[in-house]
Amino acid sequence: MDTTQMLRAFCDAVEQRNGNAFASLFTEDGVYHDVFYGAFAGHAKIAEMIDDWFYRTATDFRWDMHAPVSDGETLYARYTFSYRSILPEAKGARAMFEGVAIMRLRDGKITEYHEVANTAPAFVDLNFAAERIAKIMARQGAALKARPEMARHLA
Repeated sequence: MDTTQMLRAFCDAVEQRNGNAFASLFTEDGVYHDVFYGAFAGHAKIAEMIDDWFYRTATDFRWDMHAPVSDGETLYARYTFSYRSILPEAKGARAMFEGVAIMRLRDGKITEYHEVANTAPAFVDLNFAAERIAKIMARQGAALKARPEMARHLA
């Protein structure tokens, strides 16, 4: 499967709530690092993330990947992503994000997925209180500072 096909299968599986198809794009020891929910390791947990976690508070997902670049070991793609929230405070709003997907690859499968996402506009769309947005941003900041590649920046 070429990169374009893999990315379309990736997005389609989320949109179709097909966790098994999504997980099959990963190696058995693959890990998906979600910007909201954290890390999900292995096929069963990755499938659960799609079928349960993603759809717990949202529906009508749309995900598109743009301008992918890969050297065969790492794949980067800009993405646009949205869903219809079923949280009471959102009142049915569509939350919209943009970001960059970063995937490590082995033998045509994803071993690790990370993303850098602009989440703040979606929180406004969802009618989150300013205090809640600040708490989420603080948690994301703490996670960034905890990453090994940030050590030099903190010194």
